[in-house]
Amino acid sequence: MESLKVWYDREGDLLEVVFEDTPAMMEEVSDDLFERRTPDGRVVGFMVMNFSKHDREKLHLPLAVTVKAG
Repeated sequence: MESLKVWYDREGDLLEVVFEDTPAMMEEVSDDLFERRTPDGRVVGFMVMNFSKHDREKLHLPLAVTVKAG
């Protein structure tokens, strides 16, 4: 079973969330927002740069997440 992993680097002001630990590359989808995608295009996480500088009420993550039932 996969587990959700969340990291916040205060010095780098970077938030990263990983849904599945698998080889993937980051793809920028908007300013400071990156999707972590596998070679076949599945989104397995995301990263927000300059996290503390974003208005949290207006930060939208345009992600579609598919959950595998165990």
